[in-house]
Amino acid sequence: MTSVTNRPGFFQSRLGGFPRPFWVLFAGTLINRVGTMVEPFMGIYLTQARGMSLTAAGMVMAAFGAGSLLSQPFAGWLADRLGRRITLSGGMVATAATMLTLGYVTSVPGIVAAMFVLGVVVDAYRPASQALVADLVPPADRPRAFGLLFWAVNLGFSIAMVAGGWLAQSGFTVLFWADAVTCLIFGALVWRAVPETRPARAEKGTGGFRDVLRDRLMVAFVLINLAYTMVYLQAYTTLPLAMSAKGLPTSAYGVAMAVNGLLIVVVQPLTNAWLSRHDPSVVLAAGLAVVGAGFALTALVSSAAWLALSVAVWTLGEVLTAGVSGAIVAALAPAHLRGRYSGLYGLSWSAGGLLAPLAGTRLVAASPSLAWLLIGGLAVVAAAGQLVLAPAVRRRSVNP
Repeated sequence: MTSVTNRPGFFQSRLGGFPRPFWVLFAGTLINRVGTMVEPFMGIYLTQARGMSLTAAGMVMAAFGAGSLLSQPFAGWLADRLGRRITLSGGMVATAATMLTLGYVTSVPGIVAAMFVLGVVVDAYRPASQALVADLVPPADRPRAFGLLFWAVNLGFSIAMVAGGWLAQSGFTVLFWADAVTCLIFGALVWRAVPETRPARAEKGTGGFRDVLRDRLMVAFVLINLAYTMVYLQAYTTLPLAMSAKGLPTSAYGVAMAVNGLLIVVVQPLTNAWLSRHDPSVVLAAGLAVVGAGFALTALVSSAAWLALSVAVWTLGEVLTAGVSGAIVAALAPAHLRGRYSGLYGLSWSAGGLLAPLAGTRLVAASPSLAWLLIGGLAVVAAAGQLVLAPAVRRRSVNP
């Protein structure tokens, strides 16, 4: 039987060793994600509350995607140039203002403009947040730290989905206010309780995005992540369409995605400390391969139970990837370019968000079963690529 004296070590291994500013960042991230109620319901808002056609709504969402392509590199540059704290807090204030504008503007040009700005600012905090973790947390603890932030994002988003669906019944305006207020709280917490960690001028040296793009190891890692995002983001774009085409009700997709959130919230904290003790590249490669296997299983889905099983498989792979990508980016980046490196990494997610539905829908239209095998196979190829990069990543981690 485990003694009581062992329990502090159990919690210490998972939660201990982080400075206070990290926990402020963790709390702010959780609060911000709890308020993320607008994005999941944007399509419904545009078509129902604003009376847009599907074509017009698609144009508006495309404006958001265009803004998101600019967001990560620009925010990464700001994090290195102006500082992590002002970039994160400023991005939160800008997001709050844009949310409220979007909630009240009624003209189509105004909505398009607001959505473009929202695409630029809504995730501008990410490069600054990743740079802050890299600045504050020693390399050995970074996978655990990034894993905890991943958990906070998913827990907060799970709460937001339930609360947002309930609050939307009383009108969409309350969703915009909830999102804006939680953004302001996050920004205020960071501004008041997180010190600026940007390297001092004497330590920064020179450099810019050209230096990032000359780093062939980083560029290769970003391309591998782009391949992964084109697989993973099918879950939110092509998958619900494909399941509907198979005759499964929307409730089946909803239950399956609830399995995703539940597994992450329950399993990820239990495995985070153990996974952080292993080579990040190997853990990431294993996660990519499991994600690929889960999406490949979608080719066999014929019922809600099988759909939930396939989602459970790729969710376990997602749990493996949690935290390690951020730790690898932090290991590859010079201290004075951490914002820009994180921005380039974030760009792969923005690009994947645009490319995933374009590729996925065409593949499924051509051959539904073969499509999921190809999609899953792409993740396995990405896993193999990460294993090829693993020795170089280890050398860079030891000799930054």
